[in-house]
Amino acid sequence: MMHQLFPKASLSGWLIFQGCDASVLLDSTANNTAEKAAIPNLSLAGFDVIDEIKTQLEKTCPGVVSCADIVALAAKDSVSFQFKKSMWEVLTGRRDGTISRASEALANIPSPFFDFTTLKQAFANKTLTVQDLVVLSGAHTIGVGHCNFFSNRLYNFTGKGDADPTLNSTYAAILKMKCKSLSDNTTTVGMDPGSSLTFDNHYFTILKLKEGLFQSDAALLTNNGASNIVDEMLSPGNFFTEFGQSMMRMGAIGVLTGNSGEIRKKCSAVN
Repeated sequence: MMHQLFPKASLSGWLIFQGCDASVLLDSTANNTAEKAAIPNLSLAGFDVIDEIKTQLEKTCPGVVSCADIVALAAKDSVSFQFKKSMWEVLTGRRDGTISRASEALANIPSPFFDFTTLKQAFANKTLTVQDLVVLSGAHTIGVGHCNFFSNRLYNFTGKGDADPTLNSTYAAILKMKCKSLSDNTTTVGMDPGSSLTFDNHYFTILKLKEGLFQSDAALLTNNGASNIVDEMLSPGNFFTEFGQSMMRMGAIGVLTGNSGEIRKKCSAVN
């Protein structure tokens, strides 16, 4: 079931912005709006699968395996299953956080409207490099995006009713057939046309064709260093190797260990 974890969202969307402490799994309460309710996270799916895994683990070894470790392992397995081998090593021992705020998700998740400079800084704030930025953007090979996160590129890019000139015009015409207006915030479109259910390096191929869905995708081609990395990722072997390395670095952000945090009994609520 691992491969069903991310049918509606990119893997990089599971970067948990309190750190890798499973804060994105917590439900909102009467007094708090949690991360999963933040607009950028509304496409995330697979929470039921995480809950099922946690239920089975609690029956077998209660209070031992954190939800944060489950997410990290599930992310790895959701990529690795098609290759029939582990694509990167996941160090376990994380503990779960007790804080989850939608406002922090909004403040930390890189926006699909970001230019390269802003993207670079957002990743640097998480101790990630331009290499990580480009490589992890390749996770957009899986999942969908809502029209309202890119429709300005179709209908009103500079506020004059124009289209983004960096977007392939043929692709833009196809997108207009699906996203009929700027106000459409419910329709979704595959981020990697023709390959949005398969983990591969096709994202970088379409990027070179100016078919990156978001402004933040197209931004990777506006910097020479990043563009060179995009070219390197056109080799599947390079991408799979580098993706594993970047995922390990991302998986080490803000990890709680020792007496910090807790081992949740349910992933959707604190103990």
